Amino acid sequence: MSDNLIEIRDLSVAFNDQTVVRNLCLDIRPGECLALVGESGSGKSVTAHSILQLLPETGTRTTGSIRYRGQELLGAEAKTLRELRGNRIAMIFQEPMTSLNPLHSVEKQIGETLMLHRGLGGKAARQRILELLALVGIQKPAERLKAYPHQLSGGQRQRVMIAMALACEPELLIADEPTTALDVTVQRKILLLLKSLQQRLGMSLLLISHDLNLVRSIAQRVCVMKAGEIVEQAPCETLFSAPKHPYSCELLHAEPEGEALPRDEREDVLQVRDLRVSFALGGGLFRRKEYLRAVDGISLSVQRGKTLGIVGESGSGKSTLGQAILRLIESEGSIHFQGQALEQLSHKALRPWRKQMQVVFQDPFGSLSPRMSVQQIISEGLEVHSRSSAGECEAQVIQALKEVGLDPRSRHRYPHEFSGGQRQRIAIARALVLKPALILLDEPTSALDRTVQKQVVALLRQLQEKHGLTYLFISHDLAVVRALAHDMIVIKDGKVVEQGASHDVFDAPQHPYTKELLAAAHPGWA
Repeated sequence: MSDNLIEIRDLSVAFNDQTVVRNLCLDIRPGECLALVGESGSGKSVTAHSILQLLPETGTRTTGSIRYRGQELLGAEAKTLRELRGNRIAMIFQEPMTSLNPLHSVEKQIGETLMLHRGLGGKAARQRILELLALVGIQKPAERLKAYPHQLSGGQRQRVMIAMALACEPELLIADEPTTALDVTVQRKILLLLKSLQQRLGMSLLLISHDLNLVRSIAQRVCVMKAGEIVEQAPCETLFSAPKHPYSCELLHAEPEGEALPRDEREDVLQVRDLRVSFALGGGLFRRKEYLRAVDGISLSVQRGKTLGIVGESGSGKSTLGQAILRLIESEGSIHFQGQALEQLSHKALRPWRKQMQVVFQDPFGSLSPRMSVQQIISEGLEVHSRSSAGECEAQVIQALKEVGLDPRSRHRYPHEFSGGQRQRIAIARALVLKPALILLDEPTSALDRTVQKQVVALLRQLQEKHGLTYLFISHDLAVVRALAHDMIVIKDGKVVEQGASHDVFDAPQHPYTKELLAAAHPGWA
C-alpha cells in the first residue's frame, strides 16, 4: 500500500463535453501542506471537488482514479462518501457568507456535523463546539453560540467555517480560496491559523489559491495549474527561487508593480472637510438611541488627474466615505466638487453633477444587471444624462468598449458570458462613457486574479493618462494602491490615522496601524 493519503491518477473532468481538467496526477502526503495555484478557470476547484465527489452529476463526466488510503472514491457508494465527507476529509469554501446557512446559529451549524458523524448532542456537543471556537481563535466563544452569520465579520465567519471543518478531526482539510474575500491583516491571521492547526493536529492541508505569494508562508509543496493541467510542481522554496515553467514565472511576477505616473501640482477637483456619517444602532421610546460613527471627521482633497488611495480594513469606513462623497448616503460636513458645494444641493439639483461623478464597484457580476445586454448596461447612463440618438449612443458604447480593450461585437452579449476581468472592464466602460471628471473605484480588483488585477491596473493608469481622470481608489490591497495612487489616506475606525504621498507612506509609515497593514500585505514593506 502507498504511503500517500490521496493519490490522483489520470483525472479528467468534462462539463457537457468541454474538458476542464485533463489527465491530472497528484499525491497528497500525510501531514503535509500542498498548495494548488493558478488563475480562475484553471481547474483548481474542480480538482478539489472531485476528491469528495461534489461536482454536479448532470452533464459531468469524470474519468481516472482518486484513492484515499488505497480506497477508490470515483464511483464509490453514497454511504462511503457520506462517511468520508466532513469526517475524514473536510472542506472550507471561498465565501463563508454563502456557505453558512443564514437561518441557523453558529451552535446549530457546527452541532449538525457533530451529531451526524459523532452522535454528539446536548451538553457534550456544546462543550465540543466551545472548544472548536476557541481553537480557531473566536473571542468569547460562549457569546457567539447563538450568533447568526450576518452578525459576524468576514474573518469570524471564515473561522466558524474552519471550526465546522475541524469538528471531526479530519485527516485532510481542503481550503478552497479561504482568504480571497478578506482583508490583508485577516488573510494573514487565517493563514497562520491554518498553518498552526495543521502542525498541531498533524493533518494534511490542500490549499487552493490564485495568489502564489500568499501560499509561500504556509505550503511545503506547490502544484501550478493552467488550463486543466499541472504544468509544474516542486517544493515551495524551489518553485519561488527557480521556477521552470513560463506560466509559474508569470504568476510570480503578476503583482501590480511600479508607482503612479508623476503629476505636477494641479488645482483640487474635490475637497472634503470634516465629513461625518452616523448610523442608528437602535433605541426606542424608553431607551436612548445609540449611533455608530462610521466616518468621524474626515478631511481630504484630490488634485485633478491624480489618484487618492483610501486604505483600511473592512469596517474601517472606506466605502461609507466614498458613498458620502458621492451623496449616496446622508452625511454632515462640506463636499466641494469642481468648486460647487454638493452638500447644499437637493436631489434634483444634484442630478447634473452625477454625470461628472461615476463609480465602479467591487463585484462586477453583482453590479451588472443579468437581464441587460452590455449595450444596454453601458448606454443606460447616456439615456439618462444626454439626449443622444440611438445611433449616437451605440457609437459611444462601441468607443468605450474599444478603450477598455473589449471587442465591440460583444456588446449584444450578457454579463454571465464574460470572465470576471472582462466584466470589470464592462463596469469601467459604463463609468467612462459619460466622460466623468471623477471616478470612485470601490475595491475594483479584489475579486480578480493577480494576473487580471495587473491588467486592470494598467488599463486604469492608461485611461487616466488619456482622459485626465481623477480617481478615488478604495482598497485593502496595498500592492494595487502602490501601483496606482499618487497620495493615500489610511482609515481606522472612521478616522484618518495617516496620510501623505504614497511613496512616503510606503517607505516610512508612521502609524502602528499602517505598519501592521504593510507587514500583512508584504513583509518587506514594513
